[in-house]
Amino acid sequence: MKAVVLASGSEGNSTFFSTGSCKLLLDIGKNAKYIKEKILEIGEDPTQIEAVLISHTHDDHVSALKVFLKKYQPYVYVTEKMFYDLDFLKDYPKVVIYDEDFYIQGLSVKTFRTSHDATDSRNFVLYDGKESLVYLTDTGYLNRKYFPMLKNQTYYLMESNHDITMLMEGPYPKWLKQRVLGTLGHLSNKDSSFYLTKLVGEDTKKIVLMHLSKTNNTEEKALQTFFDTFKEYDMTFQNVVCARQNEVTRVCDDQDLVCR
Repeated sequence: MKAVVLASGSEGNSTFFSTGSCKLLLDIGKNAKYIKEKILEIGEDPTQIEAVLISHTHDDHVSALKVFLKKYQPYVYVTEKMFYDLDFLKDYPKVVIYDEDFYIQGLSVKTFRTSHDATDSRNFVLYDGKESLVYLTDTGYLNRKYFPMLKNQTYYLMESNHDITMLMEGPYPKWLKQRVLGTLGHLSNKDSSFYLTKLVGEDTKKIVLMHLSKTNNTEEKALQTFFDTFKEYDMTFQNVVCARQNEVTRVCDDQDLVCR
């Protein structure tokens, strides 16, 4: 398994994922030129991307999709509601509508609903038969019914969007603060780290904190909250990093057990 976050933040989000049998992208924000450059930077070929999985249709998760599809013709996986959000998909011949779990060339993809102010919002658990990766971002909360499915996975890409104090004392207007904090918004550092105390297990190798707000968060605050929360629950976990907006972040590599 190989996974690399290509971009993470309000300007755009995309993660490269591959197994021995397939190569795909989880979301595709930013722009097609950026995505191409970052794929090449990690030693991969954009023409070999076989599928793009879309979690929801906000611009920071789909802004590069139209151009990327035109240039490279991968399959695109969307729900029915997402399909109707994206007009340019009507004439695209390689659309796969998903609603429940599915497979891509032997790769198991489990889907689960998240709570976000989009027409439809899903996240994923990918399993290649040996290791697993949880992709969990852009949600106001995580329903407890999904805990058993998400528990003790190998890698977690977990939203840790904002520090609550920074958000409340920051420049956002009141309505936007309420949106971010609400059940259809984003996970705070505290929310994210609390959920991870319920999910991380002995098989977990690495955590990447995702979608950090440029205005309402810092890497230092996200990491400190994570370690403080784990200490509060008498837990320790050291291999945790923050993904960045314009840099690649290696989650795991098929040549290494864990990317440090």
